[in-house]
Amino acid sequence: MTWHTWWLFTGAVFLLSGTPGPNMLHILSRSVELGMARSVAAMTGCLAAVVAVLSASAAGLTTLLLALPGAFEVLRYAGVAYLIYLGIKAWRTEVPPLDVGDGPLSPAVSLAALFRGGFAIGISNPKLILFAAAFLPQFVTPTHPQGPQFALLVATFAVVESFWYGVYALGGRSLSRYLARPAIKRAFNRLTGVIFVGFGLALLKTKSA
Repeated sequence: MTWHTWWLFTGAVFLLSGTPGPNMLHILSRSVELGMARSVAAMTGCLAAVVAVLSASAAGLTTLLLALPGAFEVLRYAGVAYLIYLGIKAWRTEVPPLDVGDGPLSPAVSLAALFRGGFAIGISNPKLILFAAAFLPQFVTPTHPQGPQFALLVATFAVVESFWYGVYALGGRSLSRYLARPAIKRAFNRLTGVIFVGFGLALLKTKSA
């Protein structure tokens, strides 16, 4: 892999990762609800899912998965159902007094639960599997050892993705200052719910080939 190829990949990933999607919306909403420091567990879960899928692509597992009859459709409908569930949940969320501090984590929301929620969001997006199977290998030079190249690409993706997670978490932290009024917070929750449902419905148009 040449430096030119790596820079092309980095630029493409920077634009793709920065585009609002389920991961970024989840991190934004977690930051609004729980504060930036406590949204780190959700970021870690999302990033773990991304790295897992990209690593599976390096091992050829995503291509194998897409070759199995009906496997992608099962993943797609599972992803659609999960995003719609999150949308309905956000719409119906009760609005308690908003605590935007970064103090001790509420016992009702454990770090493990935040991590699992982020991981579930990341792993349920079949577009990530398509990206990993079709886009990532295009930047690997077949005549050179592929392991180090995939490792560099996955590490680059993880760094860029983490940067955007931080940007969206900071955005959520800033938004939280304006959401102290229950009516505004309720409107934010419902907008978040509508967007999650929209992401879910958009997945219905995703095809594996």
